[in-house]
Amino acid sequence: MIALSYVMRLINLINRAMGNIFMWLSVGIVLVCFWVVVERYVFMNTRLWMQDLYPWMNGVMFTAVAGYALYRNDHVRVDIFFRPASTLRKAWLDLLGVFIFLMPFAWVVWSYCFTFVQRSWRLGEASANPGGMPGLWVLKSFILVLAVVIAIQGLAMAIRSILIIAGREDLVPDDYRYKYDTEST
Repeated sequence: MIALSYVMRLINLINRAMGNIFMWLSVGIVLVCFWVVVERYVFMNTRLWMQDLYPWMNGVMFTAVAGYALYRNDHVRVDIFFRPASTLRKAWLDLLGVFIFLMPFAWVVWSYCFTFVQRSWRLGEASANPGGMPGLWVLKSFILVLAVVIAIQGLAMAIRSILIIAGREDLVPDDYRYKYDTEST
């Protein structure tokens, strides 16, 4: 059980690092978007590669921080069942949700997108816009990153559930325990 706890903590550390690094792209997105507007309406100039840059940065950020969002419990959940549930019931719901929904979704994303990304790498794919950004293959690679970060965070969620079900909630770090809603306690 202690080994499982270490694996869960390592996965959480990886996704926290990914989230803390890639969330800074949001600042870049705002700055680039702002500059594109200023350039267009003040200087009457347009750089197509910059118009590609900020949506691409958004795609990279969104896919790279998906595991972090899952770690922080910032994803969509049917709270009418989950919020009032006991810790044990939450553990069972998460365990079932990971294996019935999350892992199959991650597998589908990986398996259906792998050849798509592989072809993009092989072609050295760039933007379809004339004068657009090179390196579309980098952006497409983040689809696979999405599948990996949510799958490993799903594994961490499953481990947390197993530890709680086994009565070893003491091996779950405080920042990864289920939060209690003040209205339901």
